[in-house]
Amino acid sequence: MCVAVPGKVIETDGNKAIIEVGNVKREIYIHLVPEVSLGQYVLVHAGCAIQIVDEEEAKQTLEIIKELIEDEVY
Repeated sequence: MCVAVPGKVIETDGNKAIIEVGNVKREIYIHLVPEVSLGQYVLVHAGCAIQIVDEEEAKQTLEIIKELIEDEVY
């Protein structure tokens, strides 16, 4: 299964960006969405931003992911 996770762009540098997902920051590639701006949310898959997404949609998705993690039984 492939999963793309929304992250907020907090820094850009050429074809790379730093995104934030919760308390985690990661460097990603943004060459597929070069028009992305600081503060926007992107869907990230395999280290690459593949699409710019609406902030509300991103927050709803992150909330669902958070709920799934909290409900996980080991």
